Amino acid sequence: MPTLIGSVQRALRLLEAAGSHREGAPAKQLAREAGLPLPTAYHLLRTLTHEGYLRRESGVFVLGAAAGRLAGGGLQQKRRSMILDSLAHFRDAVGAPVYFAVYREGEIEVVGVSDTPSSPACEEWADFRATGHAHAIGQCLLGQLDEKARRDHYARHPVEAVTPYTVADLRSLEDRLGAMERMQPVTERQEYALGTVCAAIPITAGNTAAAMAISLPLHQQGRLLYAVDRLRSEVGALLNTLSFSISI
Repeated sequence: MPTLIGSVQRALRLLEAAGSHREGAPAKQLAREAGLPLPTAYHLLRTLTHEGYLRRESGVFVLGAAAGRLAGGGLQQKRRSMILDSLAHFRDAVGAPVYFAVYREGEIEVVGVSDTPSSPACEEWADFRATGHAHAIGQCLLGQLDEKARRDHYARHPVEAVTPYTVADLRSLEDRLGAMERMQPVTERQEYALGTVCAAIPITAGNTAAAMAISLPLHQQGRLLYAVDRLRSEVGALLNTLSFSISI
């Protein structure tokens, strides 16, 4: 095991050395910068090239696609962590579970949720993607799409009753979406989950439809509009952080 760990450490030093040269560097230079004997460096460079972490071009080594995927994964994780930290801030500010979602590649995607044991998030008992017509997040996102995009969504996810309170049919849903005022909260009561009320607000994120939402138990519905107004007032300061989610 110590030998294996040592090999990994040496390989990482080589990758770091290669990464510091945008135009690439020859094996002798990388070995010197990594503090490795040349035969050891050659062996590791061949392995790293075979695995796609390096490419050899005109006698020099440059970072390969696999190294790029590693870097991208780290950046993605950092962005996700920033989003969850922001959602936790909003959750504490409004005293309710907070959700962040986007409409991407024809589907509703809940990017992050922040709740607490004493105030849990709504359970996804029916697929959020297929029931967008029934919950505030979905209605808020659908309301930001053009008519063609909405028709495409309905063709794949028909408007159907989820609870006795779900919007009755496609025409009723379209009437509701058409009556929504721009940038105003969308609310629903027990349309997705019995005993739960929700509200969502649209988020400006370039050309991507995005929304933030909160949920409360039915007996706290009197707090819903106050809580979503508080959420809206808190969002501006951290909007730049939330926009990271679009690339997740």
